[in-house]
Amino acid sequence: MKLLLNPIYLLLFSFHLFSQSQPLDFYDSGVNSSFRALSVVDDSIAWLAGSDGWIGLTTNGGNSWAFYRVKGRESQDFRSLYAFDDKKAVIANAGTPAEIWFTGNGGKDWNIVFTDNAKDAFFDGIDFWDNQKGLAYGDPAGDKLSLLFTDNGGETWSPIPEENRPSMSSGEASFAASGTGIRTYKNGQAMISTGGMESGLWKSLDFGHHWQRFNAPIVKGKNSAGIFSHHFNSEHTGIIVGGDYLESDEKTDHVFYTMDGGKTWIMPEQQTRGYRECVEFIRDSTFMATGTNGIDITTDNGKNWTPLSDEKNLHVLRKARNGSLILVAGSHGRIARIKN
Repeated sequence: MKLLLNPIYLLLFSFHLFSQSQPLDFYDSGVNSSFRALSVVDDSIAWLAGSDGWIGLTTNGGNSWAFYRVKGRESQDFRSLYAFDDKKAVIANAGTPAEIWFTGNGGKDWNIVFTDNAKDAFFDGIDFWDNQKGLAYGDPAGDKLSLLFTDNGGETWSPIPEENRPSMSSGEASFAASGTGIRTYKNGQAMISTGGMESGLWKSLDFGHHWQRFNAPIVKGKNSAGIFSHHFNSEHTGIIVGGDYLESDEKTDHVFYTMDGGKTWIMPEQQTRGYRECVEFIRDSTFMATGTNGIDITTDNGKNWTPLSDEKNLHVLRKARNGSLILVAGSHGRIARIKN
């Protein structure tokens, strides 16, 4: 089915700096949306998606954006997004029915390419290894994690066979806080994080067709707690972040790093300032993590964290896959570029 865009797509919003707070350059989008999906292709191209059906696209590094709402889906909350370039992108909503859309012309037209009408269907994230192979995942159907595979750039999707999908414990699911509960890595590797009554990290070595579980010491036992995001910068070193989003200032078992690929986890000497819903590898040994009470940075692979910004409710932070541009976005349509 083809979805037409609201005429607001024709308007180009030019942003004006309204905050001199270091190290963020904030811009006023003029859009009242909670942005949780962000895909930064390179130093010029990035896409945003959020609540109330809003989609955003920049082709000049965030200096200006085109915003629009997908007609007929104005109440949808888009929390999963992957962009290939300024023409092709894939989005999915958080909610039922769970749908995946594809555009090949910069968002002028969207085609629904997958629909799940199950009662508890709920997409949590999408990621790709290259321009063809990708994974989309969502909350469990029964005791099996929902898991879809594409090998044609997201134009069609097929469920991973049930017997090959990760088995969830009772009350275990995942979070669509920033779309970074799933990550793909080189040589067909992928990881998915979970939380709730149990919390763990699932790893695949064969493009998502078989999985093994690594337990994690992060806080769990509540539907609001667990791993919200993870990122590795090598086969062995990586970071998990999360906590309890209902107790965002709590600093107990909410961030850990590993030096052995997730077999064991170590608590930092200096932790983040509370719950974090997105962690992103920047370069060398540097990561950034954002959450409801600010952004923190580590330059030693997660052993020590220091404050970067006190700006609140910035839900997602992503670096360009090809380049150095770092963008962050969150509630009330806020978008910022991290300097340097």
